[in-house]
Amino acid sequence: MSDNILTAKNIELNVDLQGKEEAVRYVGAILRDQGYVNEAYIDEMLKREEITSTYMGNYVAIPHGTEDAKKSVLETGISVVTVPEGVDFGDGNIVKLLIGIAGKGNEHLEVLSQIALVCSEEENIDTILAAKSKEDVLSIFSEVN
Repeated sequence: MSDNILTAKNIELNVDLQGKEEAVRYVGAILRDQGYVNEAYIDEMLKREEITSTYMGNYVAIPHGTEDAKKSVLETGISVVTVPEGVDFGDGNIVKLLIGIAGKGNEHLEVLSQIALVCSEEENIDTILAAKSKEDVLSIFSEVN
């Protein structure tokens, strides 16, 4: 994963979030504040959740925008947020690891596949949730190349 897609500035550990909408807005705001997307992308992330939940299992959700959101992406980036207390994504699905994605063109597919590799190992998820520093999280994602 290239260095500018995920940086320490895109990671927030041990955040307390109340509900899915706040969670999606939070990961989207990181992407916006770090210059990956404009404000409209966050609304598209929320629309995506209405269409289909981005809950992936193993306490992981990967919020991202709809197809229409492409025009709101300035560059490819991801944000990573840990929520030890968990956020209810509906249907009893509790999310403790949020990974927001903004992909320019078709780059989101490559990013998604790398995230899937990381998240397919439950121990990686446990390690991310237990991370004491943003650097710990960065190292887990950088190992999957």
